[in-house]
Amino acid sequence: MANIKSAKKRILVTETRTARNKAIRSKVKTSIKKVDAAIAAGDKNAAIAALNAATVEIDKACTKGVYHKNNAARKVSRLAKAVNKLA
Repeated sequence: MANIKSAKKRILVTETRTARNKAIRSKVKTSIKKVDAAIAAGDKNAAIAALNAATVEIDKACTKGVYHKNNAARKVSRLAKAVNKLA
């Protein structure tokens, strides 16, 4: 355990940020699963709606620094490609 005051503060800040990042990542994963479920069901309208919601969540995560912009772009691109295949 840290003895220095600044090190103790860094531990607290790290725990707070880790919890926040974990919650944001979880939201993104859930939204991606919803898109995948709609694709598996073959429901194009639901897939498009889920894709729009997932894109918003991924962009928010990217803005907050949880995901790198290229990683976020790749996730959105793959989801959009999968939804477009339904047609």
